[in-house]
Amino acid sequence: MPVCRVLVTDLDGTLLGGSAAARGRLQAVLAAHPEITVVFATGRGLSSVQDILRRDPLVPQPRWIIGDVGASIVDTRDMSHLDVLEERLRAGWPGTSSVRDALNRFPQLVFQSGVRQEGRCSYYLRPEQLTEEITDAVAQLGCRWTYSAGRYFDVLPPGASKGNALELLAENLRWPMTSVLVAGDSLNDLSLFLLGAHGVIVGNAEPALRAHVPELPAVRRPEEVGAAAIAETVCDLGWVERARPVVIGYHRPPVRWAGGSWRQPSSPNGILPTLRSVLDPAVPGSRAALDAVWATALVGDTSPGPAGHGTGLPLAFLPITARRWAGYFHRACKETLWPVLMSQPDRMRFDPLAWADYEKVNTAFADHISAHADQGATVWLHDYNLWLVPARLHTMRPDLRVGLFHHTPFPAPGVFARLPVARQIRASLACLNWAGFHTDAFANNFHDTLAGAPRIPATGVHPLGIDRTAVETLARNHTAFTSGPETEGGIREGSDEMLVLCVERLDYAKAPVQKIHALWRLFDQYPQLRGRLRLRLICPPPEPGLRAYDTTRSRLETAITELNTAHATPGWQPVQYIPRSLPFADLVHHYVAADVFWVTSLADGMNLTAKEYIAAQHATGRHGTLVLSRYAGAATQLAPAAVVTDPHSPHDDLARDLHQALTMPATERRARMAHLARLLDDHSPAQWAQQILTSIRVAGGAPS
Repeated sequence: MPVCRVLVTDLDGTLLGGSAAARGRLQAVLAAHPEITVVFATGRGLSSVQDILRRDPLVPQPRWIIGDVGASIVDTRDMSHLDVLEERLRAGWPGTSSVRDALNRFPQLVFQSGVRQEGRCSYYLRPEQLTEEITDAVAQLGCRWTYSAGRYFDVLPPGASKGNALELLAENLRWPMTSVLVAGDSLNDLSLFLLGAHGVIVGNAEPALRAHVPELPAVRRPEEVGAAAIAETVCDLGWVERARPVVIGYHRPPVRWAGGSWRQPSSPNGILPTLRSVLDPAVPGSRAALDAVWATALVGDTSPGPAGHGTGLPLAFLPITARRWAGYFHRACKETLWPVLMSQPDRMRFDPLAWADYEKVNTAFADHISAHADQGATVWLHDYNLWLVPARLHTMRPDLRVGLFHHTPFPAPGVFARLPVARQIRASLACLNWAGFHTDAFANNFHDTLAGAPRIPATGVHPLGIDRTAVETLARNHTAFTSGPETEGGIREGSDEMLVLCVERLDYAKAPVQKIHALWRLFDQYPQLRGRLRLRLICPPPEPGLRAYDTTRSRLETAITELNTAHATPGWQPVQYIPRSLPFADLVHHYVAADVFWVTSLADGMNLTAKEYIAAQHATGRHGTLVLSRYAGAATQLAPAAVVTDPHSPHDDLARDLHQALTMPATERRARMAHLARLLDDHSPAQWAQQILTSIRVAGGAPS
């Protein structure tokens, strides 16, 4: 059976009370927890409540409305009155006309003529004008009255009150009062606190309510006002997780639910291991210092079982259906945005329906992040997949300090402008406090793209490093390769074969087809390399359903087959293709064995594999050569000691530069590797994260 949790709250001064930031967070918390049934218990009538719902985006959607100070109960699915219950609440009501006629002799009572009223009469009345003569006149009518907020005098049927209405509704729906939380701020809420439910008297409540509610363990009296007090209480009750001072937003989780169990992602990328390292409680200075939560997606149409995901990481999952994920990620992200980021806008395909999915997922992510973010929290978003989140957070939660780190390149303004939704994205990015990049060039492109915006975020350049100690430890534990399934018949140590290694996911931006063409040219020019040179291409495919790279995969596999067919000799073929992910320890073994590491990106963010190769080689006293694309972010740092190549010229530069690496004298190889090791920074991902979070806080006006 689903857990029964019901929030019954007054509106004015309670749910509508406090800062916009606090109200936005509570709205997001309730949106993220649909198992909490929301009930409004208000002095307003139905039309007034509907007007609030239309014009105030920070008001959560209620399932039921107890209106007219407890004289009305409305089902919000169709806005129909529960007549059977209302008849019991309004029993003995003489009618509005009779009440007004009987009280006309009291000129101090000012009827609320602009307010639609059902089953009650409401007046304005100053405190000093509330007399025993007036209350006696109400009693003679067989009615009851309430006075609240030093202003409102309500005449009600004898059995009508917010508490009575809630009691009837709970009895009808079989809600136990131990599963109900009531919230209020004025005397007309008093009856709600006398039912045995959990209660919260908000910090801005009128003193009379505090005085009349008995001191009960179930009733909390926090200092927070309005919505903030409610949010604190639902957290204290264990209905929701506590808010965190740091929320990290990245769409892809480190695990996925499939086939009835938690599994590793099919296509891991550099951000996942980085965030795992940042949030791993075993890493000094990471999660314990951050007190962070990772807001991420859980894709699928079935809910995961009760077993934990086993990562030890603080994950807050946002459920997304497989259909919506396909529109959001497979199409909008990878077919519309990715080609532009890679400065190949001619590959872009824009589908309005897919973009609508992108908007919906970003809206849901913003709400999800807000639900987990404490007042004044720091939000650290990652990559283009959440580009529309800043705008919504800016509206919902102006208290938050929001930064976004781009792990991808950021294109030049003219390329960015090719996006049909460029204006919408620019408006959202302008709501950031801070934006981070791997290189100055990417940061400058971002700044130029937002030129003319009313506000341009602060920017920072923070090249991402690797966990060098972890890589070096794995490398020193390297054991000799032997032929077998683990090495795909790989090169044994001591062999005179030269191994060129590429580790990259399947993506046209990595130029996989171009490198095969370059290798073909190399064999044509230097036939003596046949039988001595092997390219090992470790190239995991994208997740199932992502079709943006189908053509690249087909062309790559055709090119490999043709090259191997043309140049293979008995016992040797030039290209060893491994189209799957490997455990990281196995990758490090491949790094150690490789004579050359070949990066041919047409556009790239940082490319951490190049740094991992350097760490593995240097730790084991090897002197491999790094051939690095000039378009990789790592080239900014490593170019002085790498062989820098241009993949846009596969028949000339790629083949020539690879040949240079293969024929380089040993003394030069040793010197270059020593230089690369010196250029490699020692900052761990956890230290990198702390620097960025400090930058976001400072840009948002908080002390570092």
